Amino acid sequence: MTKQTPGHIALLTSGGDAPGMNAAIRAATRAALARGWRVSGVRQGYAGLIADDMVPLSARDVGGILQQGGTVLGSARSPEFRTDAGQRQALAHLARRAVDALVVIGGNGSQTGAAALAAAGLPVVGVASTIDNDLAGTDVTIGTDTAIQVTLEAIDRLRTTASSHRRAFLVETMGRDCGHIALMAGLAGGAEVIVIPEAEVAPAEVALRLRAAHQRGKTHAFAVVAEGARHNAHALAQWFADHRADIGFGLRVTQLGHMVRGGSPTATDRVLATRLAAAAVDLLAAGGSGMLVGQTGGRITTTPLTDVAGRTRMPDLSLLELARTLAQ
Repeated sequence: MTKQTPGHIALLTSGGDAPGMNAAIRAATRAALARGWRVSGVRQGYAGLIADDMVPLSARDVGGILQQGGTVLGSARSPEFRTDAGQRQALAHLARRAVDALVVIGGNGSQTGAAALAAAGLPVVGVASTIDNDLAGTDVTIGTDTAIQVTLEAIDRLRTTASSHRRAFLVETMGRDCGHIALMAGLAGGAEVIVIPEAEVAPAEVALRLRAAHQRGKTHAFAVVAEGARHNAHALAQWFADHRADIGFGLRVTQLGHMVRGGSPTATDRVLATRLAAAAVDLLAAGGSGMLVGQTGGRITTTPLTDVAGRTRMPDLSLLELARTLAQ
């Protein structure tokens, strides 16, 4: 697509839904329409590309969605898209509809798919969106701030009953193979111990830290655990049951599950999504392609999709030691 030339772009959201995706859909749609372009929304992610499931989007179609969680376009996993045949079919549908460029809003798997389409010659720009915040090429992704806030609110609510009954809680939050949500929510929530895939903590050490909190006279204690950790909440609960470790507290387990992905996006996620999606349209207007739009050092940045596909970003592990120091 040449600079400022009116065209036809398609938008899709892929992978796990993230609060703020709708804000990105809204911003990309209206920024493109302001340039005189047509906009189509692909329903159900890459599966929708293969099924040729697209709808036109107008400014009014994306009105009133800014504050909504999830994605109005829907999302789905698509094993078929990982095949050459699936990608060829998707490209054929886009060509038949005279789509000039594609904006992909999603995380690791989504941007790997975007890189494949870009390699096939389609102008593609990715927008960094995943609650896991593990995407290379950006400091922060759409949805992670809301996911941390939801997890933290749960911890704060559980603290009330934990203190009343002198209990310890194992709180498991989402994040797949990344511990960013658990790390940040645990730090902000004053957890005694944080267990993440990038820095595993043995069950005996978890018990030791919870018991130490009881010995210091605390009325409650928390272990915040990432679902992808080897010793996740289920594994830890089973260890405690098998070993009957004396931690002084009664022990309860709360697995937050998919509620972490739900709810209205925070102001931070709405603004981030709006900025990234509008920048994606600007990049396409300037003739850019094959790039991920993210935020680094507070500024909007772009990274080649080839440098993003198949890579993940580690959380700041120095915060684990800070959390442990402050929990004393």
